Amino acid sequence: MPETSADTTPVLSLSNSDLAGRERFDWYIDIVREGIAPFALTSPYAQDFSAQVLTADLGVAQLARFSFLPLGAVRTHRHIRRGDPETYQLGLVQRGPMLVSQQREETSVPSGGLVLFDTSSPFDAHFPDLGDRAVVTILRVPKSLLPLCADRADRLRSRQLSSEGAAGSLLHHLLGSVLDQVDGRSLSESHRIGMIAVDLAATFLAGHLDAAATLPGETRRRALLARIRAFIEANLGDPGLTPAAIAFQHHISVRTLHELFRSEPEPVMSTVRRRRLERCRADLADPGLRVCPIAVLAGRWGFASPAEFSRVFRRTYGVAPKQFRHEALGAGDPR
Repeated sequence: MPETSADTTPVLSLSNSDLAGRERFDWYIDIVREGIAPFALTSPYAQDFSAQVLTADLGVAQLARFSFLPLGAVRTHRHIRRGDPETYQLGLVQRGPMLVSQQREETSVPSGGLVLFDTSSPFDAHFPDLGDRAVVTILRVPKSLLPLCADRADRLRSRQLSSEGAAGSLLHHLLGSVLDQVDGRSLSESHRIGMIAVDLAATFLAGHLDAAATLPGETRRRALLARIRAFIEANLGDPGLTPAAIAFQHHISVRTLHELFRSEPEPVMSTVRRRRLERCRADLADPGLRVCPIAVLAGRWGFASPAEFSRVFRRTYGVAPKQFRHEALGAGDPR
C-alpha cells in the first residue's frame, strides 16, 4: 500500500487472502459489521471465502467497494439493538444480481442498478451463486446529513432505482469511479467530493419522488454545479464551449452561470482552460502520442490557435509545449 501523508485521503485496500479456512469468512463478517452494520451472514463458501474491500472516508460520507463470493445477509431487530449507525446506504450493484427486501418491499437489482436501504430497519439481501463474484459499491450517508425528509426517502427503500437522468448518470459514474481516483487527494478535496456525492444522492432520490423542489437551495446549487462540471469535462474538445453554450445547455442565464462559480476556486472559463491544459499536458507526456503534432493535440482539446495554446501553456507551466514533451519523453525529436 502506498504511503500517504496525514493531510491526504488514503484508499484502504483490504483482503482476506492471507487467512485460511473459516477465518476468511469471519474476517468478512467483521468487515461488514464495521463498514456497514451488524448482519448475520451465510454462504455456501463459508469454509473458504474470498473477499476484497476498497474503502475511503469522504468526510460527510464513506464509500466502499465490496467484492465477494455469493452469500446471504440478514439484519434483524436484534442486530439493530446491538448497533445502529443510523445511515442510509445507497448501493451500486456492479456485478449481480442482488435480491433485497426491507419493510415489505422486495426487488431484484441487476448489474448496473442502484438500490437504497437504511440501517434502522430489518433488511435481507441475497447474492445468488451464478458462478462469479458479486461486486457492490456502497455510499454511506448519515441520516442527519441527507437533505431529504426521512419519510420521503424511506419510500424508496429496496426498490430498483433507475439511473436515467442527469443526477442518476452522474451518481452512477461517481460511485463507480471515485475509489479509483481519490487516493492521495487532499482531505479538503475528498470532503468536497463527499459533499457532491451526498448532494447528487439527495437530488437523485428526490427526482424519484418528484420532490426536487423540497431540497435546500444549497443542495440544488451544488448538484447543478456537478452537472455543469461533468458537461464541461465531456465537451473540452469543442472550441464552442463558451459560457453562453454552457448556460444554454443547463437552462440558466450566463449571469446565473457566473454567479454559480463566484464561490468556486476559479471562474467557469478558467476551469475550462485549466482542464484543457491538463489534458494537453497529459497527451504531450504520452509515449503513444509521440508522433502526433502538437497543434493536433491542442486542437483535440479545444485550442483552435496553436500560437495561443503555446502562449497559455508556457505561461501556466513555465516551459514551451515542445520542450515539455522533449523532457517528459526523455528522447527523440518532438514535433
